[in-house]
Amino acid sequence: MTIQRRSFVTGPLAGAVSAGLARVPGASGAAPAAPWIDTHVYLPRWPFRTIAGAETGQLAARLRARGVTQAWAGSFDAVFHKDLTAANARLAAECAQHPGLLVPFGGVNPMLPDWEEELRRCDERFHMRGIRLHPGYHNYTLAHPDAARLLRAAARRGLLVQISAWLEDERHQNPLMQVPAVNLAPLPSLMEQVPGLRVVVLNGFQGVPAMRKLLAACRNFPHVAFDFTRLDSLAEVRALVNAVGIEHVVFGSYAPMFYFSASELKMREAGCTQEERRAMLAANAQRLLAAG
Repeated sequence: MTIQRRSFVTGPLAGAVSAGLARVPGASGAAPAAPWIDTHVYLPRWPFRTIAGAETGQLAARLRARGVTQAWAGSFDAVFHKDLTAANARLAAECAQHPGLLVPFGGVNPMLPDWEEELRRCDERFHMRGIRLHPGYHNYTLAHPDAARLLRAAARRGLLVQISAWLEDERHQNPLMQVPAVNLAPLPSLMEQVPGLRVVVLNGFQGVPAMRKLLAACRNFPHVAFDFTRLDSLAEVRALVNAVGIEHVVFGSYAPMFYFSASELKMREAGCTQEERRAMLAANAQRLLAAG
């Protein structure tokens, strides 16, 4: 049976989530049996609609209640504001209010003239472990020469790079803010060109079959991973693991834009072994972060 995310959060399965999630470490609110890293959350507010629980304190409390021990946070301000220094400063300050839980990933836009300085500030001033890129919203492709320059500079600094391929369903986008999903086809070539590059792809695709060629190519690179937040059916997580290998899959919730429970359920329904679950929940993310 194929169940889409939209029908899950509104349909009859929604009422059964709390019972089913007892099989996921930490889902009951008790101390987790092992570390749980959410590689994909955002602060503080989406500009086009109000999202419940989006304030940083509320989000942090919900993550802790679920058993998350660390969450990698990007900034919606860094998507839409030109003053990225101020956006990154706010992100760092908000994460500092929840030490150990929220890890800031700064915004850098290679289309702005001072992006090298912004990258330096993320590294040296804010002491960030990585950066989060938004090519679609910053109007460039991964094939752009400045994208490769940015990735090389980030790799030299030992920064983990997250690439957000998609943020909002095209049907919900403001008519004056139509942003297509990022074309990930150049990714394997970039991984070859940039020694030491570490990449996590966020919201990469809705279904695995159309991406099998890309995923097969990425199996050759130990420091690339994908979250499964945007995958639309419960069976797709297993398909992703089979296509790219468990060592290339990380947990991401895209909270507060998406329901945290949706990613929990997808992971549970993948039928993963305990070893695979530990890899997705923490070990793969820890390895990527430590490799810098």
